Amino acid sequence: MREPERQAEKGQKEMKALGLLLLGLFIGFNSYSQHAGNHVHGRVLNAKGVGLFSARISAPEVSKSVYADTAGNFYLASESEFSYLIVTAPGYLRDSISVVGIGHQQLKVTLIEVNEIGAAKIKGDPKNAHIGRKPAKTEIITHSELKKAACCDLAGCFETQGTVKAVTTNVITNSKELRILGLSGVYNQVLTDGMPLIQGASYTYGISAMPGPAVYGIFVSKGTNSVLQGYESMVGQINVVPKFGNRSEKLLLNAFANNFGENQYNAIWGLDKKKWNNFLAVHLVNPAGERDQNKDSFTDVTRLNRFVIYNKFQTGLEKTKGLQTMLGVKLAIEKRVGGQLGYRDNTDKGSATIYGQTVNYYQPDLYGKLKWLISEQESIELVASGQYHNQESYFGPVHYKSEQKQFYANAQYNKDWSLGDNNFKGGFSFRNLEIAEDIDFTSNTLSRTYDSSYLKQETIPGIFAENIWNWRGNIFQLITGARADYHNQFGWQFTPRAMLKYEVTESAALRFSGGTGWRTVNMFAENIGLLSSSRDIVFLEVLNPEKSLNMGVNFVQNFQRGKWQGFVTTDFYQTRFQNQFFPDYDTDPTKAFIGNFTGRSVSNAYQLDVVGTYNKNVELKFAYNYLDVYRIINDQKVLLPFNSKHRLMAAVSLKSKDKKWQGDLNAHWFGKQRLPDTRLNPDAFKQESFSKSYATLNVQLTKKWKTLEVYGGVENVLDYRQTDPIVNASKPFDPYFDTSFTWGPIRGREFFLGLRYIPFRE
Repeated sequence: MREPERQAEKGQKEMKALGLLLLGLFIGFNSYSQHAGNHVHGRVLNAKGVGLFSARISAPEVSKSVYADTAGNFYLASESEFSYLIVTAPGYLRDSISVVGIGHQQLKVTLIEVNEIGAAKIKGDPKNAHIGRKPAKTEIITHSELKKAACCDLAGCFETQGTVKAVTTNVITNSKELRILGLSGVYNQVLTDGMPLIQGASYTYGISAMPGPAVYGIFVSKGTNSVLQGYESMVGQINVVPKFGNRSEKLLLNAFANNFGENQYNAIWGLDKKKWNNFLAVHLVNPAGERDQNKDSFTDVTRLNRFVIYNKFQTGLEKTKGLQTMLGVKLAIEKRVGGQLGYRDNTDKGSATIYGQTVNYYQPDLYGKLKWLISEQESIELVASGQYHNQESYFGPVHYKSEQKQFYANAQYNKDWSLGDNNFKGGFSFRNLEIAEDIDFTSNTLSRTYDSSYLKQETIPGIFAENIWNWRGNIFQLITGARADYHNQFGWQFTPRAMLKYEVTESAALRFSGGTGWRTVNMFAENIGLLSSSRDIVFLEVLNPEKSLNMGVNFVQNFQRGKWQGFVTTDFYQTRFQNQFFPDYDTDPTKAFIGNFTGRSVSNAYQLDVVGTYNKNVELKFAYNYLDVYRIINDQKVLLPFNSKHRLMAAVSLKSKDKKWQGDLNAHWFGKQRLPDTRLNPDAFKQESFSKSYATLNVQLTKKWKTLEVYGGVENVLDYRQTDPIVNASKPFDPYFDTSFTWGPIRGREFFLGLRYIPFRE
């Protein structure tokens, strides 16, 4: 064979071999694609076709996982082969999806909701309490968790939690505040549907004006938070979300009574239509009788009359193009009466012979939200709220009247960049607050000097911007934000904040946060207990805004071992004040000095939580809090009063296999607390420097039928009571009468019984 022919034949063989190789590779790749893949893309949706930002897509065979973006889109790639995916999202049933044979097709995954009444007809209980996926540590308390205790109003909704502590601020009218990190509740921002309604004159009684059965969920964030809602969340944020018409019972009737004679009633209606829904709640409280177990001539139980009506109307579907609206309206009317036995508010208000306290207020709220969803990545929001608060009170001979008008508006632009890798939010806000307070004395044998008219007018426009950066499938999430607000009296105030979350593994997350906060002081409205003692109030100077820097770190480890699942979380937060207001009770026992404190004031707070459930029938909780809250005065460390340095909480919840019986128990132990200095008092009125440590135990048993639930139990089973909460109780019109020494329970053991009627439950 000649050389050219030999070369041609060789070339033909090489081309044939190359063709066979390519054919083999094609067949091999096609065979591989029919059995496994190493990359897949798709979208995760709910039953309504709305993308789920909260979805996690995992390939267990190669230990890979990603999160869906804000539209539900995802892309998962691996160097190794995998044949199936596990798709999960909070509040949805887990799904397993085969990727064999899909090639380059887009995968569509639809998850079914398990905990939305009226949305998915799937039986199952929502998680009672868990940690959200936000960069800021957010504890989510669901309406199922709230049923574990006699949660009649918001102040009683934290009995099974370790983060928030409800503290009595006035023993005679039973007013409370919600503390986080051992600091006064004024440093927490309390929101309703994300809007700052509870502040100023509404602070003292506002947390009791939302009935527990009307609450869909509570979102508790520690440390600094988003700048979108304002500058006031200095140590935490509590966002109370009332139920929605499409996430509520169609009808719920609740009745509750205790052995003190107090009875409460709730009625709830939920209406869900295709394009709109409505939720209506009515709350009524009738007062208890007189009770004096410690024989100090003061009744142990405040007589409470309360009427609340709340309505929320919504149109438009979430995460669908077009206009969405929400309108909420609430009216609260309340009267609280307490004091010496035999005191009657209709004849004895302001009396100088029998001591009593009467609080009357009415408070209408109105708030709304408009959202225009331009696309899945772009929207414009406008929210606004207004509140009027009118109060008239008598604290013995002290006559206090207040009128508050407040308005808040926020215009915000939202834009998701790069398929959810960057989420920008920015806009403008405006606040207007007017508080008019009048104080006079019906008699003034103690020569007190603070009777006057006090007027506060604030106008605060602001601008803000915040960006959420998601990297590597949300393994890293960074929020950076800042706002600048102009106060009509104190000028420009700048508030920067940052939060970082790092998902160490699929089941563990590490968070860091830091930022500043500030607020102006509403002296009498937020410290109403000052008016109930014989102390004179002395103003040393004009009160400047309180300012603080908060830094924190948190670690969450989720676990699942057989039928056990749960989480362990531990965190540490430090708050440093640049300026702080706190009444000085120590210098003179007959006076409270009011001024700015610019020295060193620090709160160090450590918390450990362990939560575990077994087979969905047993739930165990444990929480430990360490609080070191102090000031440096004259080079001496001085603990702030009424803070337990050590606190423990344990809770157990048991359900029968058929879920018809449920038993709940929670126990609390409080270490000793420093009390105000009384060394200058006469011997008869001197108090100990520290309180005693004590423990409380609460139990509840619930029996469920298809449309009826009956619950009953005992609060303060051990009947622990502080024996002398009022100093000089026998002479309430003399010097040294003081109601500010409350550090423990007063009411004693309480038996209660209630029922819930839900006729249309699925």
